[in-house]
Amino acid sequence: MRKKLIQQGDVLMFTEEALPEGAKTIAPKARGYVLAEGEATGHAHVIVPTPEIEMYEDSKGVLWLKTGTPTEVRHEEHNTVTLEPGIYRVGIVQEVDPFENEIHDVMD
Repeated sequence: MRKKLIQQGDVLMFTEEALPEGAKTIAPKARGYVLAEGEATGHAHVIVPTPEIEMYEDSKGVLWLKTGTPTEVRHEEHNTVTLEPGIYRVGIVQEVDPFENEIHDVMD
């Protein structure tokens, strides 16, 4: 399988072949499955729950998504992204501060 990267704002979704061992199921919040929340605006990257979608968290705190149907990721300020059926590892875009010699997640 050739891995793909899908991006919506500061959220990255990487296609994967399998879920990691020991990943625990996460229940959706009131607004749906939240991939990431905006630190300043309260906006969020959200998936509306359906029976064909499951979200997991691994032992390192990384979110994973398994979907059996095309799935929309929505956000108030970004275009909707459609994920094909499959397994995805969720990440956040990072930036390097060369003056502080640090790596930070990009804040949306």
